[in-house]
Amino acid sequence: MALNEAEPLVHDVLNVFMCTGFSLDTHQYFMKASPVRPGDYLEFFAEIDLLAGLSTCPGGDCGTKHSSDTAACHPLVIEVFDPAPGALQGWKQPEPAPYDGSHDT
Repeated sequence: MALNEAEPLVHDVLNVFMCTGFSLDTHQYFMKASPVRPGDYLEFFAEIDLLAGLSTCPGGDCGTKHSSDTAACHPLVIEVFDPAPGALQGWKQPEPAPYDGSHDT
């Protein structure tokens, strides 16, 4: 598939449970240990068809050092729920975003 055909099918990455950023003083990229604890979760309502890929950082615990083969790994779970009867009354599917395709030009 050509890039111009694939791009409309790919949406932004949702990077959660990872602390990254740029320092204010030196503008250097940093990674810190995640504050996430067992039992933490995200819950959201998908208004469009959703293709999700779930993964953990392949670098392990980025708060201590990057790329660790000894980092503890834990299971991740995705659960998909049907809305309660009547919960979507009045809801309308969103209109497509007015994106003009100029992101990579």
